Parts: sequence; structure tokens; C-alpha cells
Amino acid sequence: MTQTIDFIFDFASPNAYLAYKALPEITSIPIGEVNIIPCLLGGIFKTTGNQAPFISFANVKGKVDYEMLEFRRFIAKHQLTKFIMNPHFPVNTLLPMRGLIVAQEAGDGQRYIEVMLKAIWEDGKNIGDETVMLEILSDTGFDGKNILTHIKGADIKTALIGNTNDAVARGAFGVPTFFVGDEMFFGKDRLDQVSAVINGSM
Repeated sequence: MTQTIDFIFDFASPNAYLAYKALPEITSIPIGEVNIIPCLLGGIFKTTGNQAPFISFANVKGKVDYEMLEFRRFIAKHQLTKFIMNPHFPVNTLLPMRGLIVAQEAGDGQRYIEVMLKAIWEDGKNIGDETVMLEILSDTGFDGKNILTHIKGADIKTALIGNTNDAVARGAFGVPTFFVGDEMFFGKDRLDQVSAVINGSM
């Protein structure tokens, strides 16, 4: 029986986009079988004291440049040529992350994720703008007004906070993070290790 992959996820991370797209190829696990857990990257950073690489490595000579080199190598290796860096980065993803919980509860989480990832990391949309979010959802067959109404509910807000706190409690300090049982793997470049655990070769 295949073990479950828990994917600690936030649209805010370009690496979450890349990991989502490459995960089926690297692990041979269909993305629909992955347990995607919506969290707030900003909340994880605040709780753990972590920072985005372009901030934490800003004063290290050559480090950010090398990070970007590895970033481009990953894109090229997995032919993720539709990716663009969002012009509104860092993107405020509070509303779309709450919306993901609403979509998951309605059984349409995977389609919602793919729509939002495309909007942010292929089309360069400012998804933190409620008007933009409504337009994208409505144009892709979702009931945008209904989702935007539900994301303001206390239960959805509490669920997202709870997911974020639980991820930190498990050891997560950033996105993307993956758990296979109690084993934690951080970053898109650890997907080969996730695959090895899943396949019993690690």
C-alpha cells in the first residue's frame, strides 16, 4: 500500500508551484493522491523565526544568485516553461488559501489549486486582490461569490490557522514541506528522497 504524502502548501511560494508540478514525475504518485494541507507561509515564518531566502541570504555574497541558478536548473530539468515570477511578489495569499479550504470541503480542491497556481505563477495575477480573485474563479467555472462569502467565516479562518500551527508542531519551517509518516522533507529538491521513502529504497 502506498504511503500518504502530506504536502504543506501555500500558493505564496514559487517553489510550491514547482514542487506541485514536478511531484508526480519524481515520485510516480498522482497529484490527486497527495494530501495537500493549506497553510500560511507567513504564519509559519512568524512562528519559527524563518525568512524567505532572498531576505535571509541577502548579505551572503553569491548565495541568492546561486539559489536562483538552482531554481532555473529545476525549471529546465522538469520543463516547467510556463512559470513566470509574479510581478506582485510577494503575493498576499490569505484569501486564496482560505478559498482552498472551502474548495477542498466541496470536493474540488485539486481543480482550485491548478486554477490558482496558473493565475499566480503563469499569468502573473495579483490574487491577493479580492476583485481579481472573483474574476478568476468566475471565469473558470467556480461560484466565486459563494467562495468569497465562505472564506470570511470563522470556521474557515480557524481551520487555516489550525493547519498552520499543526504544521509547525510537526517541524515545518517553510513551504514546500512534505511528510511521509513521521519523516519530514523540506524543499522541492527533496522530492527524490520522498520518492525513495515511498518506494522503500531509503
